[in-house]
Amino acid sequence: MLVFLTHATLLAGPLRPTAPISFFNDQDIAKALADFFQFAGPIGVSFFFVLSGFVLTWSATQGDPVTGFWRRRVLKIYPNHIVTWALAMWLFASSSPVHAWLPNLLLVHNFSNRPETVSSVNLPAWSLCSEVLFYALFPLFIVLVRRIAQRRLWLWAAAMVAGVAGVTLVTRFIPGGVPVPGYGLTTNQLWFSYGFPPPRLFEFVLGMILARIVAADLWPRIGLLPSAALFAGGYWVALAVPSPYNFSLATIVPVGMIICAAATSDLRGSRGWLSSRTMVWLGSVSFAFYLVQGLVIFYGRPEVFGARTYDTLPALGMLSVLFAANLLAAWLLFSLVEQPVMRRWSRSRKRPAPVAPRSTESVPAGGSV
Repeated sequence: MLVFLTHATLLAGPLRPTAPISFFNDQDIAKALADFFQFAGPIGVSFFFVLSGFVLTWSATQGDPVTGFWRRRVLKIYPNHIVTWALAMWLFASSSPVHAWLPNLLLVHNFSNRPETVSSVNLPAWSLCSEVLFYALFPLFIVLVRRIAQRRLWLWAAAMVAGVAGVTLVTRFIPGGVPVPGYGLTTNQLWFSYGFPPPRLFEFVLGMILARIVAADLWPRIGLLPSAALFAGGYWVALAVPSPYNFSLATIVPVGMIICAAATSDLRGSRGWLSSRTMVWLGSVSFAFYLVQGLVIFYGRPEVFGARTYDTLPALGMLSVLFAANLLAAWLLFSLVEQPVMRRWSRSRKRPAPVAPRSTESVPAGGSV
């Protein structure tokens, strides 16, 4: 939802710069919303990276073959990506050069700092490059994280936060590129601090370590409300500080707190609103909801409505329509592609050997990535 709000309140679309994405014709309101939600998307992506590390570590089982893990991750990401990539190529990206569309198809395009490659085809796919790198390295990371002594888990969690801070500090020394309006960074600095996959590994590994902290019952009793309040405070800090401090550093600690608080609440059997059928369903379609935004918002909004904007109340209604359209597209992608593929091929045809149950590793509800 955070990413949707960033995309849906843009003053100008990335595909048609002359056509706005925002529906508000009051420019004061439109600019205020664009400024307020500008960094909601980056923070939402950071949240997902930490959550990915947490959930995959929590659900990992001893003796699970590496090839089985990789197969499930490939089936989770690539079918949805290939479908949205093909639709984007058909609708608006057919003129993309091969050095842009081929790396995008393979999900390695953000290892390049060329803007035309980074921003190619279906724009939301950029974050999948970081996901793919993490999935490739996860079998190594899980071995290393499991070797950390319990008494040192908090130290290593702090080290991952320090790594996020270090990337932020180093960014200012990255040379080259041209200034990016609204960020105070060059294209190379924005790419390194936000899009380049290796620096994002700190967030994934932080999630892995937090999963071990919760499993070892080392997480203090800090509930969702205090964690959410701290997150709100971190968001206001993100609005006040310059880039790249607002991409993830300002909220990385409360993001981890929210994830751990939700997991411990589930372990205690608290069936709150996060465990409702609606929230579980929204979680199931969340990956598809993210991927189709390049088609529905960046292409569909200007294509259907052109540059038309509306008074405040009708604009809010149109924003709701855009959300519903994006949710419908996500449901179709999930129902017709992601879910059938995962049901058909995600499980090995070989009968797995019995594994002894682990006393500290019951998986929280809704814990699939």
